[in-house]
Amino acid sequence: MKTWFLLAAMVFSTVLGDLLQSVEMKRHGEIKEFDPRRLGRVLAALARKKFLILAVALMAVSFFAFMTLLETADLSFAVPASAATLVFETILAKVVLKEEVDSRRWAGACLVAFGVVLLAR
Repeated sequence: MKTWFLLAAMVFSTVLGDLLQSVEMKRHGEIKEFDPRRLGRVLAALARKKFLILAVALMAVSFFAFMTLLETADLSFAVPASAATLVFETILAKVVLKEEVDSRRWAGACLVAFGVVLLAR
């Protein structure tokens, strides 16, 4: 039971962290200047973005949940099962971010989902 809780926490925090990071980066826009003086201002502006700060915190939760998962479950289960994030991120990319997701990516997400189901048995 602990294994499944850790896996769910890791998948949830990874997916939500990636989603928030993508939203905030799209809001900020492309960084075109890489002059060291301006880069400092860009980094300072990014450090004030609420969604980006939350995304970093969620990725830390994901990391520690994954490390704990590796302590309690076999590596042959933990690493492939963590690929479930790809399935949820593909769905959220289409639904929330309104991105174009081609048929190859959908096929890949379905194959990953099928693999995770096989691991669960």
